[in-house]
Amino acid sequence: MTGLLGPAEIRELAARLGVNPTKKLGQNFVHDPNTVRRIVTTAGLTPDDVALEVGPGLGSLTLALLPVAAHVHAVEIDPVLAGALPQTAAAHAGPAAARLTVHRADALRITADALADPPPTALVANLPYNVAVPVVLHLLAGLPTLRHGLVMVQKEVADRLVAGPGSKVYGIPSVKLAWYARSRAAGRVPPNVFWPVPNVDSGLVAFTRREPPRDDVPRQAVFAVVDAAFAQRRKTLRAALAGWAGGPDRAAAALTAAGVDPGARGESLTVEQFAAIAASAPTAAPVAQ
Repeated sequence: MTGLLGPAEIRELAARLGVNPTKKLGQNFVHDPNTVRRIVTTAGLTPDDVALEVGPGLGSLTLALLPVAAHVHAVEIDPVLAGALPQTAAAHAGPAAARLTVHRADALRITADALADPPPTALVANLPYNVAVPVVLHLLAGLPTLRHGLVMVQKEVADRLVAGPGSKVYGIPSVKLAWYARSRAAGRVPPNVFWPVPNVDSGLVAFTRREPPRDDVPRQAVFAVVDAAFAQRRKTLRAALAGWAGGPDRAAAALTAAGVDPGARGESLTVEQFAAIAASAPTAAPVAQ
């Protein structure tokens, strides 16, 4: 990889574009070439992979992805950054710049149709801290061609995404990601590789898509159970799922039918158990959209 952006190039490019990083958009630009090399290496891309990058910013990670991926879709909500990225790629990536397609769009609203040529197979991104979890879940739900990925997020968020049952940080993000994929922590990233410097460490999360735990119950139905179970973490599932089931007795019946102790709490259950509860739902139980 050549032509990667260092601290001087990042600041010069930002000044030329009149870009001031904003907390609203969660902008913290990576200015360390070794970090973007590490991300791309850890992502394990093959020459056939089509990479999807969300929030490319000034292009640090984009430039590292272009030489190793068959194509790169970069989704950027900031119009100034989206407009400048093709020129940055042309100046630093040589012929590989032709593999880049920039989408001026909100990643929380983008669809498979918009990314169909060619469809992405790998998500590799430094995600804005304020939307990291919803972006990952939205893309996994809407882009069935995504097979694997590596995302950099706030360390606290990374810990929640990869947590297993029984962990203090196991919760809604953990279970919902597990519905789509197997995940693992893939390393820590210090604050000093970013501009501006955040006041927290970042973490890398790697994931590989898998088949859903069950095919006889809709994802929305399972996620409705998950949302209800963690809305009141300290309550037993019999109490926490009462609103979902139409009463505590109906909740207890559904739990028992699923082989789950009604006195258990949500943080002790696997995604497979949540799916079993959804499959045992009373007919009157609501379904989340």
